[in-house]
Amino acid sequence: MNSLPIDKLYQEFKSAIKDNHLVVESDTGSGKSTRLPLWCVGAGCVEVGDRERGGTEPKEDGKLRRVLVVEPRRVACLALSSFVSEQTELKVGHAIRFDSTVTDDTQIAFVTPGIALRWLQETGLASFDTVIIDEFHERRWDTDLLLAMLKLKAQSSPEFRIILTSATIDGERLTRYLSKTAHRLVTEGKRFHVELKFQASESHHLPDIRGVEQGVKTAVSGLLQETDGDILVFLPGKREIQSAIQSCQPLIMASGKPLELLALHGGISPQEQKNVLQQADHQRVIFATNVAETSLTIPGVSAVVDTGLERRTHQRNGRTVLSLARISKASCDQRMGRAGRTQNGICIRLWGKNAPMEAMTPPEVQREELVEPMLAAACCGYKLSELKFVDDLPLKSVAIAEQKLLAMGAIDDSGLITAHGKKLSPLPIDTQFAHLISAMPDDICRGLMIDLAGALSVPQGLFKLPTSEFDLKLLSEWEPLGCDAFTLIKIVREKLPGFLGDADAGYVHRGARKEARMLANQIRSALGLQSIEQSSALVSKDIELRRRWLLAVIKAAPELAYVRREKRITALGNGFSEAQIGRVSRFCSELKGVDGKERALGAVIFDLHSIAGKGAKQTLNLASCMAPVSFNFLLEAQLGEERLGDTKEKGQSHKLVVETIYAGRVIGSRLKKVEGEQAIEAIVRSIDVGRQFKGLSQRLKNDIAAWNIWLALGKAKEQFAESGQINSLGEEPLVFDVYLMERLNELGVESFDDLELIEADDLLFEGIPDWLREEFDSLYPAKLILADLKLTVEYQAKRKLVTLVYANGSRKTGPKRWELPRWQGWKIQYRKASRVIDVK
Repeated sequence: MNSLPIDKLYQEFKSAIKDNHLVVESDTGSGKSTRLPLWCVGAGCVEVGDRERGGTEPKEDGKLRRVLVVEPRRVACLALSSFVSEQTELKVGHAIRFDSTVTDDTQIAFVTPGIALRWLQETGLASFDTVIIDEFHERRWDTDLLLAMLKLKAQSSPEFRIILTSATIDGERLTRYLSKTAHRLVTEGKRFHVELKFQASESHHLPDIRGVEQGVKTAVSGLLQETDGDILVFLPGKREIQSAIQSCQPLIMASGKPLELLALHGGISPQEQKNVLQQADHQRVIFATNVAETSLTIPGVSAVVDTGLERRTHQRNGRTVLSLARISKASCDQRMGRAGRTQNGICIRLWGKNAPMEAMTPPEVQREELVEPMLAAACCGYKLSELKFVDDLPLKSVAIAEQKLLAMGAIDDSGLITAHGKKLSPLPIDTQFAHLISAMPDDICRGLMIDLAGALSVPQGLFKLPTSEFDLKLLSEWEPLGCDAFTLIKIVREKLPGFLGDADAGYVHRGARKEARMLANQIRSALGLQSIEQSSALVSKDIELRRRWLLAVIKAAPELAYVRREKRITALGNGFSEAQIGRVSRFCSELKGVDGKERALGAVIFDLHSIAGKGAKQTLNLASCMAPVSFNFLLEAQLGEERLGDTKEKGQSHKLVVETIYAGRVIGSRLKKVEGEQAIEAIVRSIDVGRQFKGLSQRLKNDIAAWNIWLALGKAKEQFAESGQINSLGEEPLVFDVYLMERLNELGVESFDDLELIEADDLLFEGIPDWLREEFDSLYPAKLILADLKLTVEYQAKRKLVTLVYANGSRKTGPKRWELPRWQGWKIQYRKASRVIDVK
């Protein structure tokens, strides 16, 4: 093996690992990801260059030491496993989704965090002596959770060791977190000089997405004149990578030498990834996401172009939102280090030298919702809120996660995993989809939900809408319901028609489709269902199957049902949140199509893409997978709450119009003979508008208004103190509707028919004594009639405020103080329209 900068730590590592957990800090490219696993095998030591021993010494009990290396990214997991395997005779394997070469004999296993968590749930990682969490500075929720649980495991397993590694990390704090005896090892790598340049015209300019493609082209064009090595360009996402590559295409001809433009992100194929990671005999420009920031070594890179941007999740209004963000200073250093691995290099930053950047990227557990971490912890026998994390969890996020899992039935009131939760956890998909799959009533519906979950769970988009009118027409013929969900299920299940299968059109991502089918088949196999290949094709016109399936979905997760807003038809609500129709959805943004047919007023939304909107708190939820449904369907799903409509009762039977309200919209109405609370509510409304006991309503309102003033002035206390009676009316102001409902209940009224048994006088309110009422009304009138001016009077006794409200009259000026009652000690105001003035 070639000597690497990390090798200088070998003797110190060999001594420290015997009795301590370790935090290892070393520069990017120092060799920590490849050397440390080798050192941990055997007695914890592999002499540098000692290929034959290879660290295969057994422990004292005769068993070989096994090391689990947790890599945050699949790309790095595969690359490191392959590299270490080639460098040693040890048995090295990897385990990622759909692909595992790890056996009982494997000594070093490179795995993704999801695999490590699953093995921890299943076996407690009992067969591994050491767990290395590489690139811990990325602070993913799964690695943070894994560390919190491994820390507890280590307390009961004296020989078990935890090693954290990173180039940029708060090593001292992490060392204290691990244990009192944990050891910190630090070494610098072999650093070549990197010339740092800033491209922004002003030193305070921050990274900006606007014009980023042109900025990249300018930087790359200049670097092609300065270096013959490869150029690595950091961009926030796949979309920006494609735009930047297109923008830089003219540079190929202009350079006058062999030049290749390559993409590196999580969506490329293994072969494309392999090509990027191999040495080339010509110059390359590699456009990459954060995947190239750590772990992976791209040979030949001598220059870096850094846009200073990334896509990052964070909590906003209770939702995990994906938004564009500026990277931290730590990430800036990581990226710059890629230019000085093997030779002197150049790093061009597209922002200003003095731009204010945050020091470290906040951990995911403080940025995202905690449903999945809480479920994973519960499956391992822990309550998330009781685990000790490196950084404290937000209490609000913990409460929201607990509420969601309780609603799913995944945990019990004590926070422990339920039988249903144990079924959800092993499924390699989002907890919500796992819940929906397990809640389906039969295998046919379960198959639909599995295939849709597979389609929506792949990292890259499976399908994009055709752009031509002709292809859109073909799509409508192939899937006539305009349903995103059925479209995706058919793409996963069936042989693609010519216009969708055309690779040049690019409507269906072939790699994503292959992964979605693999994922769906993996879940089907775990649940004992037939594979996709054995399942029957989906008939789009099978309305009954679709109805049965969507009814089961709404029963399991009612919050997925949305209805259009009445005035903003491109927005839909479910009573808790609002979603906009995404551009990738087939859901019609108009109420009528070109064919004149009415479009759906509701939808079951399976997938929301949340981004930060305008303002500090606004969140924009874009619906990307929608299944159109009617209001009648939502009624069949028993959504919404009933309330009495405004229409009069019909005939002598007193049947009333009852409306069903969902998310603020009336989704249905019907005639119903009401009873119980609804009947009382209807009777109160009928009395209020004068259809029953005409004139009673106004008299009651006047009496109650006078009583509330009497009460606020303290007259009620005086009244009952003198008489020695108890105030049965209470000390709080009365409300007309509430008083009348309580009085009807006292009289035993349960229906309109019962009104024939009582008189209007039975409902009268007895408050202010009759012999005091006339004088009181003169002092505190409800209405005033002045010259050319009629007023209604409002009293706020606690504030000692009287408000005179204009009713009608030709007088242009307000009332004068001498025209009014004494109201000694009260402040008086006059209100006409929106204008309020003091009366003095």
